[in-house]
Amino acid sequence: MTDLQWRGVFPALTTKFTATDEIDWPAMEKHLAFQLDAGVHGLIILGSLGETSTLSGAEKLEMVKFFARADRRERPLLACIAESSTRDAKEFAAAAEDAGADGFMLLPPMRYPSDQRETITFLQDVASATSLPIMLYNNPIAYGTDITPDDIARLADNPKFQAVKESAADTRRIPEIRQRLGDRLAIFCGVDDLAFECFTLGAVGWVAGLVAGFPRETVRLWELADEGRWNEARELYEWFLPLLHLDIGPKFVQQIKLVEALMGVGSARVRAPRLQLTEKEASAVERILADALENRPRV
Repeated sequence: MTDLQWRGVFPALTTKFTATDEIDWPAMEKHLAFQLDAGVHGLIILGSLGETSTLSGAEKLEMVKFFARADRRERPLLACIAESSTRDAKEFAAAAEDAGADGFMLLPPMRYPSDQRETITFLQDVASATSLPIMLYNNPIAYGTDITPDDIARLADNPKFQAVKESAADTRRIPEIRQRLGDRLAIFCGVDDLAFECFTLGAVGWVAGLVAGFPRETVRLWELADEGRWNEARELYEWFLPLLHLDIGPKFVQQIKLVEALMGVGSARVRAPRLQLTEKEASAVERILADALENRPRV
């Protein structure tokens, strides 16, 4: 099984689109270099922020192949598996492994709110289709299915499950998981505006969103927490927090992509059914960004 270091900042990369609604590969390559230059520790593609639900199966696989070929400076590449059927999820896992992925971030079935028995069976079945390590992704707020700490403890018997992205927006989950499993699974924060709180409770990584526009600040915040420099970490976090709030809500993709565009490191284009923000919505994001840049710390 792949030896993957489950620590640090793993950006959930956005998918760049051209004016004709095709994937913008040169923009993807440029943004990859921007993230790597800032010192991120891993890469995640095809997540919610990557608008994976709007991509075809062929586009998803081509995305894996593109990043597998790219110079990632030895950073691991995780592909998100977010499918509606067990069959499709297993087929993608096998194909993405062949295409060069280093591991996966795995969600419960999409569209169908599975019960506990169905959820655990699905996750185990998908894991059986690959030899690669897997990060479980729990986001009951967005997707309606909760992988509880008890469920995670049961799944931990499978060595392929090596990490968990906890996005339940309940920081009590972290000590509950640790109480059952200790350090068996690497716990990653999955909610930007809970990052500091998650680090204080034992999270060792961060699947980040606003890293799209502010990778140096994101990496520095994790470094300070990892070094136990809590006062400095708190100060940086409090500056960052209004921006991190943009990672929340039904239009978090549009908001983060607008930040990318305003920072000159991406485009605000999204794929339908999403539409770009209205003028009023965009103005609110622009004000938050302007305030942050006015007081931006040196890192």
